[in-house]
Amino acid sequence: MIVLLIAAFLVQVTVKVEATDSYRSEWHYTCKAGLCKKELITPETIVPVSLEVCELFCGASSSLWPKPTGHLSLSRTMVQLNPNSIVIADLKGGRKIQELLKENVLLLRKSAAKSAYRKSVEGNGYSMFLRFHDLHETGNIKLTLNTDESYTLTVSEVDKTVINATITARSYFGARHGIETLSQLIVYDNLRNQIQIPSEVSISDGPVYPYRGLLLDTSRNFFDKSAILRTIDGMAMSKLNTMHWHIIDSHSFPYVSRTWPKFSELGSYSPEKVYTEEDVKEIVRHGLLRGVRVLPEFDAPAHVGEGWQWVGDDAIVCFKATPWKSYCVEPPCGQLNPGSEVMYEVLGGIYKDMLEDFQPDIFHMGGDEVNLNCWKSSPVITDWMQSVQGWNLSDSSFYKLWNHFQSRALEKLRAANGHNDIPVVLWTSGLTSAENIKYLDPSKYIIQIWTTGDDPTIDRLLRNDFDVIFSNYDALYLDCGSAAWVGEGENWCAPYKGWQKIYNNSPLMIVKSKNLLPKKNHILGGEAALWSEQADSATTDSKIWPRAAALAERLWAEPNSTWIHAEQRMLRQRERYVARGFDAESLQPEWCMQNQGQCNA
Repeated sequence: MIVLLIAAFLVQVTVKVEATDSYRSEWHYTCKAGLCKKELITPETIVPVSLEVCELFCGASSSLWPKPTGHLSLSRTMVQLNPNSIVIADLKGGRKIQELLKENVLLLRKSAAKSAYRKSVEGNGYSMFLRFHDLHETGNIKLTLNTDESYTLTVSEVDKTVINATITARSYFGARHGIETLSQLIVYDNLRNQIQIPSEVSISDGPVYPYRGLLLDTSRNFFDKSAILRTIDGMAMSKLNTMHWHIIDSHSFPYVSRTWPKFSELGSYSPEKVYTEEDVKEIVRHGLLRGVRVLPEFDAPAHVGEGWQWVGDDAIVCFKATPWKSYCVEPPCGQLNPGSEVMYEVLGGIYKDMLEDFQPDIFHMGGDEVNLNCWKSSPVITDWMQSVQGWNLSDSSFYKLWNHFQSRALEKLRAANGHNDIPVVLWTSGLTSAENIKYLDPSKYIIQIWTTGDDPTIDRLLRNDFDVIFSNYDALYLDCGSAAWVGEGENWCAPYKGWQKIYNNSPLMIVKSKNLLPKKNHILGGEAALWSEQADSATTDSKIWPRAAALAERLWAEPNSTWIHAEQRMLRQRERYVARGFDAESLQPEWCMQNQGQCNA
């Protein structure tokens, strides 16, 4: 339960400035019933308060996003801060963690400066001495499903020129989250043209779920590196911690494999539209700096096509088959041939390259939307099933075939990982049906749920002790609600998923609605998905932000309230995205943010 030592009704805020009768606006704000109310400045106004300052002190969660899950208290005194005077005063730990935290403090200075819409007076304001305590990491720093991402943050005024800020965390990732929260406490007072911060702060905070993700598909349409890096920046602002990179599919193969370079040579849209080893490592490092793991997906045995033309040995079947609706979910079709030994050799090389480039703690093997008719129509596969395996051609035999592929592919992945196990994620599919779930071992596989929130598969997975990640398309697919890209009408998952629906999509409530209490907490978290049939670098920001931030708060805090209680903070978070250079979608007329509570239905 959050403890907030701020009145939810009228709050008197003190601002430490020289006395003056001149302000940059005739309006200011007062906090009443948890909302900031716009009022004229009159001779009776004691201390005029700007909207951003008012929002810090008005409401149970301040204006922070995502809302803290522990203790939260702020003083009612604001002091002017000089962003250029934020310095690290005490930093222990290994060289790597020191390097990362120093870079984060530089980012903090930049974000604080960007919070001002107009340039504030240079050199004025308090200095901030930032300290980090209790960090234990000294060697390799890697986010895992068991990483402690919690932190505490305190701010205190030392004298009339200096404030101390202390972040206590057991991991680098917790410390980074503390810096992100600190950045949101630094606000712009547009009445005085100053960057300010509360003089006293105490926050304890940590996430409810360890996996808080965003999927980016760069196969249907190519996303340039700058768009990917900016997306990671946006994730860090809301404490999302996993960028699930759906890097290849049947449409294109932009990933440059050192072992098999012909894949990108034949499968990319152009020689410029590729991701080299250097690109991947830069993106992974960018993610680490911002507390975001970059999780690669190699989707198979379906969702393959372009790039495989060179392999031979009938490694791929149904490629570009027509009519495509008979062989796959969207053009171009293509599936791997589970009977091809050359295919497994090639697969092992790609796994090896990906594991070396991404250094992941978990790996996504896809495994969705296999079309049995594709395999049934391929003589090379049916002959192998009958002559080599002695199987008949019933549907159950084709699921055996699918399981054969999955088992062999997992062996290749393990071999590529130095013969060590690595947690593997699979999508819900025909293998998670009641008849076929026997093929999957819950100690080896995490299941990502892409079907609806009322799918009986959810019950089945939890009753069979699978760890799960929620990506139910009826709430979490960000590409829904556009015009169809094959034919006419709307696309398949319409309507558009607004931030309110995303916010209300609680994994815990989905499970509870089924009267199901798992034996242990198998809910790892959730993930919003941007599939890119109708998205690319030009539309990334508006497709993702600020809607993905709604999921971020749901997964960080799992609040027991609905979107209506988060609306004003969401509007402020959207403004933060804009201030930091994102083309985030507008949610309401600005009048609603300046007249809080008057745009509710």
